[in-house]
Amino acid sequence: MKRELGIARCGLACCLCGENTSCHGCNSGECPDKDWCENRKCTLEKRVSHCSECDLDCKKGLLGKIKPYGFTLFIRRYGMEELLDCLERNEKNGIVYHREGILGDYDDFEDVEELIHFIKTGER
Repeated sequence: MKRELGIARCGLACCLCGENTSCHGCNSGECPDKDWCENRKCTLEKRVSHCSECDLDCKKGLLGKIKPYGFTLFIRRYGMEELLDCLERNEKNGIVYHREGILGDYDDFEDVEELIHFIKTGER
């Protein structure tokens, strides 16, 4: 885990991304997707650093996927540091962020509350 990369504006965990050897996170200005990322554009327009700071419950851009949406809701409820702590603990316990391509253990959910429980406890 590269904790210093933190969490992307949309909620994805840059700190655990398998591509973080060449990417320095979406707030670095070097993100390869910065020109088309709907969530980045929206947060910049609203002058917030993350979707979790917005009052809207939206599923725009990557928030249409359960992992970033669930991570964003988790941050709203428990805070960024708690999410990072849980992700770090879960990684040490064998939970994988990217197992196949960009899919991993956090993508195996259809219910966001079950995902949030998994993040908190590491248990299904």
